Amino acid sequence: MLVTIAAVHFIHDGYADLVYVLLPLWASEFSLTFAQVGIIRTAYSGGMALFQIPAGLIAERTGERGVLVIGTLVTAAGFIVAGTVGGFMSLLLVLLAAGLGSGVQHPLASSIVSQAYETGGRRTALGTYNFSGDLGKVAVPAAVAFVAAAYGTWRVPAMLYGVVGLGAAVVMWLLLARLGVGKRPPHREVAERAAAGGGWGIRDPRAFQALTLIGMIDNATRSPFLTFLPFLLIEFKGATLAGVGVAMSLLFAGGAVGKFVCGVMAERVGILRTVIVTEAATTLGIIAVLASPLHLAYAVLVPLGIALNGTSSVLYGTVAELVTPERRSRAYGLYYTVSIATSAIAPTLYGVLSDAVGIRTTLTVVGLVALATIPLCLLLRSAVSVGGLPAPPKPPTLRPRNESGASATAE
Repeated sequence: MLVTIAAVHFIHDGYADLVYVLLPLWASEFSLTFAQVGIIRTAYSGGMALFQIPAGLIAERTGERGVLVIGTLVTAAGFIVAGTVGGFMSLLLVLLAAGLGSGVQHPLASSIVSQAYETGGRRTALGTYNFSGDLGKVAVPAAVAFVAAAYGTWRVPAMLYGVVGLGAAVVMWLLLARLGVGKRPPHREVAERAAAGGGWGIRDPRAFQALTLIGMIDNATRSPFLTFLPFLLIEFKGATLAGVGVAMSLLFAGGAVGKFVCGVMAERVGILRTVIVTEAATTLGIIAVLASPLHLAYAVLVPLGIALNGTSSVLYGTVAELVTPERRSRAYGLYYTVSIATSAIAPTLYGVLSDAVGIRTTLTVVGLVALATIPLCLLLRSAVSVGGLPAPPKPPTLRPRNESGASATAE
């Protein structure tokens, strides 16, 4: 099961981060400003954010499997159509639709993995799941960059990867059906969930809010940095398109390691320590890339990727620990909606800032903003123990039996 879900993550993250490599090509072909570049990224991420909660709610009634497959088909078809567009607005609309399709992946896949590892090893399993997504980020952008350089156009590789996604959706349906994963829940279970009301199942609202704020800032750092890094490398460090593909692959390779290692690290040394270390390292890494010549910047990108992407594994696992099991799909949807919405808005805002003050200053601001997560970690202390696991709930207080022998009731 984990292998199949990991493959789903590989495909979807390949689509999401392929956009970063294609942005300079779109900017050149369609004569875009930095603000328009940011809007393109916002369209894809915004589509993802918009469908997170609906995907979770639909899956509670229909099962995760069908929703995952349909979403993958929509995303793959979007990239095939993107290869035929002739202007900024049409590209924007196609990427919005593709993003909506990809919005199903994170909440439903995370929910499936969390359910499968209910009795232990959840954070490591989620780290493995996230690691697979970063493998997609490593392989797909680099492959597309080299194919685009060979063919002299971005359209052929984008459409080819769309075809790959269509095939992957069919295989995913067959494998999940065979494993019996993500199927429609029994009618009685659906009725019980409906009768339970529309709550989110959040056990500790204050801790969940702090966790979500950390996720928002983390995404608001990662997304604009990835959006404008190719422009920094080309304009200020003399990188070629193939060089940008290599740089992004190095960054995502570090991210792949970070997703896995930080998930394990959080189980060993604690959630709070892991987040503080990764966010501080992110700031230092971004500043180092800005100050380094191209060859040294390449060397910094791997450790920066570990810090930049590693935090999310810690956060994803903690979501499952702060909500009730029957509400995980919608709670993950809520978390991803807010955090990815921030990821969607940030490139446009930083694009406007880049047009005003330049890429270097903008990325310096991006790096410093990451440090805002550190004070928020203190708000998680009430729900998270030093070892990184959720604080144990207080045992119920039982009323003594009355004289008539009635059973005690938990307060």
